[in-house]
Amino acid sequence: MRHFKTDKPSGLAKNAIGQSFAHESALKQVTGKAIYIDDKPEAINSLHAYPVLSTITCGHIVSIDTRDALSVTGVVDIYSAKDIPGKNDVSPVFSGDILLADDKIEYHSQPILLVVASSYQIARTAARKVKIEYQETATVLDIKQAMAEQHWVRPPHALHRGEPKKAINDAKHQINGELYVGGQEHFYLEGQVSTATPTEDGGMFIESSSQHPSEVQHLVAKILNKPFNYVTVEMRRMGGGFGGKETQAAPWACLAALAAFYTGKSVKIRLARGDDFKVTGKRHPFYNTYQVGFDDDGLITGVDIDINGYCGYSADLSDAIVDRALFHADNAYYYPAAHINGNRCKTNTVSNTAFRGFGGPQGMIVAEQIVDDIAYYLGKDPLQIRKLNLYTPGRDITPYKQKVEQFILQDMIAKMEVEADYWARKASIENFNQHSPIIKKGLSLTPVKFGISFTVQHLNQAGALVVIYADGSVHVNHGGTEMGQGLHTKIAQIVAQAFSIDMQHVLVNATRTDKVPNTSPTAASSGTDLNGMAALNAANTIKERLLTFASEHFAVKADSLQLVNNQLIHEKGKISFPELINLAYLNRISLSSTGFYATPEIYYDREKAEGNPFFYYAYGIALSEVEVDVLTGENSVTRVDILHDVGNSINPALDIGQIEGGFIQGMGWLTTEDLSWNDKGQLASNAPATYKIPAIGDTPAEFNVTLYDSQNPATTVFKSKAVGEPPFMLGISVWSALRNAVASITDYQFAPSLNTPATAECILGAVQVAQEWLQAQKKEGSEQGQQGVDDA
Repeated sequence: MRHFKTDKPSGLAKNAIGQSFAHESALKQVTGKAIYIDDKPEAINSLHAYPVLSTITCGHIVSIDTRDALSVTGVVDIYSAKDIPGKNDVSPVFSGDILLADDKIEYHSQPILLVVASSYQIARTAARKVKIEYQETATVLDIKQAMAEQHWVRPPHALHRGEPKKAINDAKHQINGELYVGGQEHFYLEGQVSTATPTEDGGMFIESSSQHPSEVQHLVAKILNKPFNYVTVEMRRMGGGFGGKETQAAPWACLAALAAFYTGKSVKIRLARGDDFKVTGKRHPFYNTYQVGFDDDGLITGVDIDINGYCGYSADLSDAIVDRALFHADNAYYYPAAHINGNRCKTNTVSNTAFRGFGGPQGMIVAEQIVDDIAYYLGKDPLQIRKLNLYTPGRDITPYKQKVEQFILQDMIAKMEVEADYWARKASIENFNQHSPIIKKGLSLTPVKFGISFTVQHLNQAGALVVIYADGSVHVNHGGTEMGQGLHTKIAQIVAQAFSIDMQHVLVNATRTDKVPNTSPTAASSGTDLNGMAALNAANTIKERLLTFASEHFAVKADSLQLVNNQLIHEKGKISFPELINLAYLNRISLSSTGFYATPEIYYDREKAEGNPFFYYAYGIALSEVEVDVLTGENSVTRVDILHDVGNSINPALDIGQIEGGFIQGMGWLTTEDLSWNDKGQLASNAPATYKIPAIGDTPAEFNVTLYDSQNPATTVFKSKAVGEPPFMLGISVWSALRNAVASITDYQFAPSLNTPATAECILGAVQVAQEWLQAQKKEGSEQGQQGVDDA
């Protein structure tokens, strides 16, 4: 595994960009000093709240009996939908995300009431004593049933280019396939938690573990029927989010605020892990099908792809998530003619939501299945098919009509082929598999081309506030949230670079809606791109004021002034940065500024299904090697080599960490993380005992990560690229390598479909299909041979 030194460099801050500074909370986190919401001392007479959850999946409420719950000592009150002063809806975009069910139940464990008590345990215990009588109705749990009934949360949307049906029919070869893609639990270490406190001026102060403080502010105000300025939201750090706290942190903040509104006291809600599993949405499962036409070389001529997202009972963010799946169903490959349709299937489960990659992984895996299936059909190596179909100059228009302008994957793959010995290892593995009847090895290299920007245009904006105090210390607030990814550290580096001062002079503090308003969620890998540029713009505004003042004060030419090495240098001498700031203060120069940034050049015309939804693309490749036991389906990842494009890295250590973590999380999604519901729609895998995320023992024994040497051709902050989501999809190489291992049973002539997650049971099923295919081929060959003898 490649390691980077993360101590603060001894060099000066003119070199802040590109340095591996330690994460600003790293020491606090490993020593237990990092403060999360549930760690904070509770206010005197504060209360706790807990939801009463539905015990059925679909139906209507007939009666509610709260007498036993209200009789529990310490219970203060119980609130229902009728107690909500404003809207009983916490939808982020389209209506339908209900805060408290009033009559209709649409998924198992849907919140119905809110119990408020003097302690967490009392509130939770009393919630279980509420008796509710229901009238159950039929449920829709199967995605194929939803498709057949056209049961959608939002209308279908499709991308179309050329004449795909004709291109497929006219092609020398045609194949088709299908794939069930499983969902994924966010499994953040810090669960959903929020505290609401009434303020002395009649407002409401919210502390929420949320990726979207502004949305929490707006929704709390709406359910209380108050203006937005009534609510202030603060978020210092999250113990993980991964998309699970983009929209679905808001309901718990709203419920805490509802209780605080009526009681006049501080109220906290913290979900138990098992309930957190049940009442929060997951990564969308998908069911995808495809038809593809191609020539003898494996060059794709046309595709017809159907992508079906399993959305749950409401829209949440499903419209944009399925859109992004459509946008990434090509991955890195050019489709001359294409029809890619996306359905948003409504089911009686909790509404699925954002998760790292935001639909991109579920679309991208279709492209990788297609190229693998073409390779096995033609008897070629999958890497040959991948290289043949990559976007190239002249073959550079996506199905949504955006032009691809950077073609670095060819060079990245060429480097990996040499440096990771692809072809020698492939030959060695094939030789091993010929002589090993039980253990089969697999190898696969898969690329990633991931579009960076929110696909909803107005979210591509950010603000920041930079303040310099009279002693030269700098304080920064911005609209992004810190969930462990190192955003605050990168923002500090950007501001330190702007002023050419040391990192220890810059403090990035909690995200607050009264400091930076109308913020976008920290999502879509855009945290540094948006907020970093906003902070840089604010810093540059102050810097321009300082240089103008210094030019006049010292009577020197403006072009002779330089901020460098913690000082201002000019033709008559120099002055330290703190001295400069104090001098500016004494001369009444403004030392604070807001900054704003809006991503240029992006748009998407939904009516025409075309546009430039992405500012640029991030690229990466992963080469994974696996071993599979064909008797049990047990498997392991033995080696991984990654080459990833982050442009000019702001912080190589943080970027490497994001790549490693993203890859492992993607690997877990495709192999061990198995969500399961019983036939009544109740989540069965609702605890670590029944839901398995990758552990340290699942990490590849050899894990090599290298940053590709490039810079972003787009105008981003210091020419860097986003790194949060793109590495997640590198995990697809593990799934592809597992298929490769199973295909060795048939001498690589046939690879069974491998639904995800590819658990041991799933792999064993694929092994059996491969063995049955091989036996059928042998039988057919034997019969043909006997027929030849008879004919003779």
